[in-house]
Formats: sequence, C-alpha cells, structure tokens
Amino acid sequence: MTWTRDRALALMQQYTTSESLRKHMYAVEIAMRAMAEAAGEDADAWGIVGLLHDFDYQRWPNDQHLPDQEHPSEGVRLLSAQGFPEAWQEAIMGHAAYTGTPRTSAMAKALFAVDELCGFLVACALVRPSKSMADLQLKSVKKKLKDKGFARGVNRADIRLGAEELGVPLEDHITFVLVALRPHERVLGLGEPA
Repeated sequence: MTWTRDRALALMQQYTTSESLRKHMYAVEIAMRAMAEAAGEDADAWGIVGLLHDFDYQRWPNDQHLPDQEHPSEGVRLLSAQGFPEAWQEAIMGHAAYTGTPRTSAMAKALFAVDELCGFLVACALVRPSKSMADLQLKSVKKKLKDKGFARGVNRADIRLGAEELGVPLEDHITFVLVALRPHERVLGLGEPA
C-alpha cells in the first residue's frame, strides 16, 4: 500500500489527540515540503516524513531519552510494519539525536534542522500582539534565541546544529523556514489576535 498524505494524516490523527502537537507536525510538514522543493527532492515524501515524525510522541513521550524505546522507536517500528520506506524511517529516527541514528541523507538533515526551529518560530509568533508570523522578523527571532527563559523546551543547540549540518548560515535557515510557514499560519493556529 502506497504512502499518501491522507494515509499519513489518518495515522497521525489516530495516535495524536493533542491539538498543539498536531499543529507542530503540520508546521514541520510545511517546512519539509519547502526544503524538498528547494533541494529538487520529492516534496510529498518529505512532507509525509514531517507529518509523521512525532506521531507516536503522545503515547510514548520518552522523557528519559532511551535510544531504542518509546518515541521515536515505537513509532518507527509501527511504520516499518506498514511498509514505510527505510530512508524515511532513518530520517525519523535521526531527528531525535539521542537515538544515535546518523543523519546521512538530505531528508534526515532537513527534518532535524526544521523540527526544533518550527516549534521556536511558532512560540515567537504566539507572544506577538498580532499572534502572527507576518510581522515576525529575523532580528526578533535571534533575540529570543538568546533568551534562555523563553520557550525553554526548545533545544537551541539542535537549531544551530541543524543549520550547520545543512551547511547554511543560521540566519538564512531561520529566514527560509519563516518564509515557508507564513502563508500557512492559520493551519498552525496563528494570525488570530485575542
């Protein structure tokens, strides 16, 4: 059975009831599609990997960062049993540095690079009066990155390492992902001031 976005979405929704986690996976999917298009790769494949990268997180959160149990290992085992391509499995395993899975493919590097950054950009938008990415600027994002008290759950080292592994300046990477997410902010619950 072929993997389509509809199939991936149904699986993600089956395992994930948290709206905020679903929105995070949508953001990563959007960023992954943009990364694929820029690299001349298969945007559908990359988007599916982005959409499913955390689908098992709510059931198996893995607070202890076990390399072969809970998230993402449990999810990848389920995906493998359903014929999920091996390269896609590796990308999902590699997005969690604690698994020790090397990120050798462009897809794996992209997923790692956009995951934490997407969460951080959404957090930056949510604290703006506009609740929007439309007026969110690189300068503001960089300032928030330095503020360790802001969005504490976001791993800043992973954001920096992700850009480094892609071989692009951090500022360029932030700008690229921000531009990719802006047109889709309603899907992410943004752009709706209180």
